Amino acid sequence: MSFKKDIQRTQELLASSKSLVVLTGAGISADSNVPTFRGEEGLWNQYRAEDLATPEAFSRDPKLVWEWYSWRRKLVAVSQPNIAHTTLVHLEEHSFSFALITQNVDGLHDEAGSKNILELHGNIWKVRCTSCSQISENREIPVVFPPECKVCGGLLRPHIIWFGESLDHFVLDKSFEVLKSCDVLLVVGTSGIVQPAASFSAIAKEYGACTIEVNPNPTPLSNQMDIVINGKAKDVMPLLVSLVI
Repeated sequence: MSFKKDIQRTQELLASSKSLVVLTGAGISADSNVPTFRGEEGLWNQYRAEDLATPEAFSRDPKLVWEWYSWRRKLVAVSQPNIAHTTLVHLEEHSFSFALITQNVDGLHDEAGSKNILELHGNIWKVRCTSCSQISENREIPVVFPPECKVCGGLLRPHIIWFGESLDHFVLDKSFEVLKSCDVLLVVGTSGIVQPAASFSAIAKEYGACTIEVNPNPTPLSNQMDIVINGKAKDVMPLLVSLVI
């Protein structure tokens, strides 16, 4: 099918959908110049993300981990939602039923105005108490150390799913629930490698959904998708919603 026909077919599916789910990955944030935080400069060249984003690293040196997250926040703070983010806001506003599952932790979907968001890997602008598990927003740059819970005084940690940790059961269960009940799954800007998100399209398809992928390049998911549209999210997403909004 040609690019034009793929766009037209996707427009029709989105316009007629009674239960739409969107899954987003790093590709949608790449258009907002969100970095990958792999120690690009200075002090952080000495560390790998895999060595800092772990419960063991936080237990060993929480100040160091918080300094790294303060640096990450500083980089994210200059990024703004792009047109792909705002297009999803409009799509939610005009959809009968809508859920947005994201692998991103930058908070740009929330900043853009999306409401029904399931953050698989957490949010860099949220903190969680290591004592009482209370989750709250924190936008300090840099984070004043040690950050203390306003409820119990316990030490706060980033509300991020670290290497070796399980995903939040509520978020994961809710994701499975919406995937099994949707009639259209739109996958935007994800590599299709990281589990469990890599299996989401197969789950939705098993339960009868039409699956659509938007990505600049083919991914491991492409062969199982009903429609594949190659292009950047910021270029493709505005084209898809013209019949909806």
